[in-house]
Parts: sequence; structure tokens; C-alpha cells
Amino acid sequence: MLDPVRLRLLCEFAEHGTMTAVAEVLGLTSSAVSQHLAVLEREAGVPLFERAGRRVRLTAEGWRLVGHARVVLDALDAAEEDLRSAATPRGPVRVACFATAAVARLLPAIATARGRHPDLRVIVHELEPREAVEALRAGRCDLAVAFTYSLIPEEAPPGVTRRFLGVEPMLMALPAGHQAAGGGVDLRVLREEPWIAGSEGTSDHEMLDRACALAGFRPNVVHTADDYALVLRMVREGLGVALVPELVATVVGVPAGVVLRSISTIEITRTTYACLRTATPAVSALLDLLLG
Repeated sequence: MLDPVRLRLLCEFAEHGTMTAVAEVLGLTSSAVSQHLAVLEREAGVPLFERAGRRVRLTAEGWRLVGHARVVLDALDAAEEDLRSAATPRGPVRVACFATAAVARLLPAIATARGRHPDLRVIVHELEPREAVEALRAGRCDLAVAFTYSLIPEEAPPGVTRRFLGVEPMLMALPAGHQAAGGGVDLRVLREEPWIAGSEGTSDHEMLDRACALAGFRPNVVHTADDYALVLRMVREGLGVALVPELVATVVGVPAGVVLRSISTIEITRTTYACLRTATPAVSALLDLLLG
């Protein structure tokens, strides 16, 4: 009998095209993906893959199995949803969430759920937005809390439903004595400043690049950090300036010697969403608390 886990890997390969891409999406190693697909090929008893130069692609039989696999996996997902569709929210709900939203939204929702839905158990995984959505698509979580920037519009992936949770402006974090700290900040006056950005490849880093490009310059990114508490302390020590979401002021707190100022020339916002694939009673109960 063909293994459903390996069939899901086959469908991911059909969508992403390489073992490496499948491994990145599902949080596996390339060798593990390759081994699983090799076992699936032996189970199928026909060639599913063929060489095309240095790459591997699906054969006609491979594509035929992908079609069957999608039907099987959809049926299995429907069976799981049916079995979990009891009226009372119960059991585990796995939530992937970025840190500031976890503190501001998810933890208060969990606290309320303990009294309102005593059979509901929430499991939290801290992940950045793109990783959280990929975990949702791969079935490693039931609900993902993610954000998008106004400068980097992103549509929800196929099969994923997004629910709006809130929107907030991005603010400039400056040393209190900085010459631009008196009011609304024109990014152009900061073209010569050292910048603190999110890690290379993150949406935070891309957002800074786009904001500064709109202001007519390329930021001099000297430091990278993804922890906003660390970012604000780096600003206090004079290591650079940074863009931070408004929520940081209440979740992390602004240390003495740092000021947050609005941006006068460009509107940059961060919108937070709850993302889901299947609205089970447990997921719906937690989502209602997040929306409330």
C-alpha cells in the first residue's frame, strides 16, 4: 500500500520542482526527501522520476500518481475534518506565530480559552510569518498568525484562508538625541546613517530596502537582528537606526534613550492575519478569541 506521507511529498515535488525546495518547505533534509521518494517509487513498482541533465523530473507515470495522490490526500483531509467536527472544541490546536503577536494576541486568547473551553489545548510554535504559513500548508500546524507589509503585498496561498487581525504603522527608532528625533521623520535625512535590519532574506529586510528605495537611497545596513528588544537596545547604544512596528512599544517597551517617531514621507504599515486551512470547532474557537 502506498504511504500517504510519501504521497504528500510527491505532490510537494510536483508543485516545487526540486528535492531541495520540498525539503525547505517541509523542514526536512534533501536526503530524507530523496529517500522517501525512492521508497515510494519502489512501492509503486514503476519509474516515477527521470533524469533531465542535473535535475530530476516526474515521468508520465509520476504525474499520473500525483493526480491520484491529490484525490487520496483530499479524502484523508476530509476524513480528519469529519472526525474532529464534534460541536465541543477540544484537543490540541497547533499555532505557529511570530513573537510580538504571540505576546499581544495569542497568550491573552489562550488565557481566556482556559476558562471558556477547558478541553481545548493550544500548542505554540514561534515561527516567522513565511515559515508559519508553510508549516500550515504542510500540515504541521492548524493555525498560523502572520503579517504582511504594505510595501510587499502578498496574496494568501491556495487553500489558505486569511482573517484580518489588525494593522499598525511602522515607526522610526532613533536615539533620543538624534537630530531627526524632534517630529515626523523624512527617511531621506537618514541616508548616511548606519541601519539595523532584519536578517537577510526576511520580509523585514526586504521592507527596509523598499522603503529606502522609495526615498531615493539604498540603506547602509551594518547590523542585522530579529529580536526587537535587542534592536531597540542597539539603537540606544548608537549602533544605528531602525524601522519597528508600533506594537513593539507595548510588547517590548521602549528603553530610556530611544524614541519612536512616525515617518512623514512614506506610509508603511504591517497587517496581521490569522491563517487557516480547516475551520474545525477547536480552530474556530481559538480564532474567535483572537478576533475578539
